[in-house]
Amino acid sequence: MAIKGSLREASLPDVLQLLAMGKKTGCLSVTHRNNFGYIYFDKGRITYASIVNRRDRIGDMLVKAGSITSEQLQAAIDAQGKHRDKRIGDLLVELEFITREALHEHVRVQIEEAVYLLFTWSEGTFNFEADVHPERQDLLVSISPESLMLEGARRVDEWGQIEKKIPSFDMVFDADWRKLAATALPLSAEQQSVLQHLDGRRDIAQVAEASGLVEFEVGKALYGLLTAGLIHRISRTSRVNLKAIPEGQSDEHRNLGIAFYRTNMYEDALREFHRVLELDKDDATALFYVGLVLMRQGKWIEAIEAYEVASHRPGARGSTFHNLAIALERVGRYAEALTALQDATKRAGKDANIQTSIGIVSLMMGDVAAADRALAAAKPLWSGKPSVAWYHYSALSAALLGDKDRTGIILHEGLSKHPRAPALHNNLAALLERQGAYDEALAAAEHGLADDPAMPQLHKNIGDLYYRANRFDEALESYERAVKSNPSLGDDVYFKIGNIRLRRQERDAAVKSWQRALELDPENAAVRKNLETVQRR
Repeated sequence: MAIKGSLREASLPDVLQLLAMGKKTGCLSVTHRNNFGYIYFDKGRITYASIVNRRDRIGDMLVKAGSITSEQLQAAIDAQGKHRDKRIGDLLVELEFITREALHEHVRVQIEEAVYLLFTWSEGTFNFEADVHPERQDLLVSISPESLMLEGARRVDEWGQIEKKIPSFDMVFDADWRKLAATALPLSAEQQSVLQHLDGRRDIAQVAEASGLVEFEVGKALYGLLTAGLIHRISRTSRVNLKAIPEGQSDEHRNLGIAFYRTNMYEDALREFHRVLELDKDDATALFYVGLVLMRQGKWIEAIEAYEVASHRPGARGSTFHNLAIALERVGRYAEALTALQDATKRAGKDANIQTSIGIVSLMMGDVAAADRALAAAKPLWSGKPSVAWYHYSALSAALLGDKDRTGIILHEGLSKHPRAPALHNNLAALLERQGAYDEALAAAEHGLADDPAMPQLHKNIGDLYYRANRFDEALESYERAVKSNPSLGDDVYFKIGNIRLRRQERDAAVKSWQRALELDPENAAVRKNLETVQRR
């Protein structure tokens, strides 16, 4: 189920209720200006939430709650310098400063705070992608969205008031220390914490990081201080020269770009990666993802140009050359693709994906024996199970070599590993048809359609089976679905559509179909003969 839209048209709480009622599993991505957030669901319940480039405040939260000391947090931060792939929470547990159970409870609070902040985004877009799970599986929670609605609504109402005085988090404030010294007004703990970090230079986001408070607490504290006249606005940090942005800004744009890419927001992703490249034209990650986005958009020539640039950078990885080869293969430049794959192998060593691609390109070049050898060499390199692509092309090479028994073995093994792979069901249907097992072939094709109703080749194969069985009405329905998905699927489809139309006394429609078949293959003698016969009549 695709759920996407504008936050102006549907509020985030409404979307959460819809996903909860539908017991959906997947990822809801939300964008607001240059902000990006995720909420993950499992059967309608929230399991994880985060906001890209929002500092991980779990350490600050633990200090504030008295669960760890500032010294212990600093020790974990120091350890993280040597283990950058580990999160602060995991290091705190490893150092035995906190139990896994206590950490889990604080993570729950952190997730709730992320959702509350997302509730305040009234502009932007949302997109739900089904069956997507968070990369981290060890610290997930299970929260009913409804349980967050009341507190979320209260904060949204308060944010409405706060935003009248504090419209953005790039504002800079300073304290009126004389007035503070003379006042007898009681200050909350949050206001006292915020005041410690107001220096006329830090913006609100930086104050939030320094204080360890969540955005709502900082905003509420500033609103009270501003209303009482105890602080005053200095400037906005957004006026700084972008060319002088510190290194951390590149990280922010890179993180946003990756987040946009993972949720198929390709234009937004390109914008962020280009911003990274403005700061550092040799940024390897940005160059790699620019090519990846262009490939996803089907812009193969531009992708080739991007990866050729990336491949000439010092330390270019094997994956860069592999992606370059894929793009070259898609535009028919097979010899260059094979050279790129050889370069990829030099850098990455024996890799299952690269070796499989060597087999695919060899097959495209017409060297079936070389393709079969390369694919055979790739299989033991797969650590778990070979990919769908490996099974698809291995079966195809075996079939082209005339080894029908091995083709069947490969396809049946592939479907045992990937039972919901339409391409493999399609291949099996084609093999069974050639073996005369028409009922089994039809069942295989229909199984594939259940997983991908839009796959044109499956509709064509089902049409061929119905056509062979003289079930012409059902064949016509399948053929028309096939050419609707892919109008250039093949001249044989239009040839058979024309034959069925003529049987139904639909002469003009038959002629039109045959003419389309000739457009696709002007050398089709059977089609030309049919047209001549009809015209003589």
